Amino acid sequence: MSISDEFPLVEDVQPTDPTGVNAPTRQPNNPETNETSGLQVIWAQLKNFGLAESVLRVATHTIAILLVILVVWGLRSFYLRAQTSTVELPQTAALAAPLKVVDAPVSSSPAQGVNTAIELPAWTQPEVAVFRGIPRYALPFTIVPSRPRVSVTDYLVEAGDTVFGIAEKYGLRPETIFWGNRDVLNDNPHNLRAGQTLNILPTDGTYHQWSTGESFSRVAEFYGVQPNAIVQYPGNTLDEYAFNVNDPQIEAGTWLIVPGGVREFIDWGPPRISRDNPAVATTYGPGHCGSVTDGALGSGSFIWPTTAGYLSGYDYNPAANHPAIDIAGSLGNPIYAVDSGVVVYAGWSNYGYGNLIVIDHGAWQSLYAHLSAISVFCGQSVFQGTSIGSLGSTGNSSGPHLHFELMYGTAKVNPWNYMSP
Repeated sequence: MSISDEFPLVEDVQPTDPTGVNAPTRQPNNPETNETSGLQVIWAQLKNFGLAESVLRVATHTIAILLVILVVWGLRSFYLRAQTSTVELPQTAALAAPLKVVDAPVSSSPAQGVNTAIELPAWTQPEVAVFRGIPRYALPFTIVPSRPRVSVTDYLVEAGDTVFGIAEKYGLRPETIFWGNRDVLNDNPHNLRAGQTLNILPTDGTYHQWSTGESFSRVAEFYGVQPNAIVQYPGNTLDEYAFNVNDPQIEAGTWLIVPGGVREFIDWGPPRISRDNPAVATTYGPGHCGSVTDGALGSGSFIWPTTAGYLSGYDYNPAANHPAIDIAGSLGNPIYAVDSGVVVYAGWSNYGYGNLIVIDHGAWQSLYAHLSAISVFCGQSVFQGTSIGSLGSTGNSSGPHLHFELMYGTAKVNPWNYMSP
């Protein structure tokens, strides 16, 4: 007896089934079944190692990204085909070909004459090929950018104009209007008249007329600028490379723009007139006083100087050389002393203020100009509210008003800060 007879192999042992229905059969060797079984084995091993969930997540994300790329590519191809239009070659050739001349039938009737007609093809709008980007279209309007001025321009003064309004119109400071028109305005806003022609500088600064023998460096120093600021300014048309500051060779009478230049205003008001020395105003006009004895002193509290309570003309603005307020009123309206004091000037002014009164209150002084009448005299003590004259339009004035100034020490202050109507 052999070993195989005593111990048969497992696969050779078959259970007996007398009916033969449940008898096992040997399955053929199937590659697909083997491959599936291999994947299942791998998946089982990944589960055993705890990597199945991670592998599943990575695979899911990878498939999603591939789907997105596929969709984008498809949409891009479709969009480009929709946006791209081309002109077919036969149509292009037809547009460029010479026109066909067709002879119209000739009429046999002498009354109708002979006509030869040319049959033209119908015109169609050619298609424009737009491949990518935004097509350019012609604009019917052209906007020319504004450029800064570099030369002086003229301005004709109209009725109702003021130095402030003209300066604002050209984007300049009020003082630039004065510094560009010394011979016309003479630093006095009340000299502005309709019909005058003003120089309007292209930039804030001063306007200088060159005289023979002047020093270029001294001129620049007087206006507070460097010489190169004048030489390099294009409106002066000076050759900065050939220009010699020490020998400028500028023709007499030439006007130079001094960008950023400044100068002192002419002070048309009288100097500080103290009761101790009223004769300091001798050169100001015949209204100056002689010796003044002691008189009333003010309290430092002020009342409004006339009946009207609003402006008619210029407000307080030292930049426009107007350190005062112009108070409205009718010709002959009463003028009152704003505080107690002594009259140190009463009479005519030679510098545009017309009939003028100056009252010394101690530390303070008040000034009343363009009066039509004066009812006080030099050295007279007056008290707050005393009638000292009448409102008028004398001197350099364009209409009835009171030019009122208030001075503390030697400084002309804003009257609005110390009194109200």
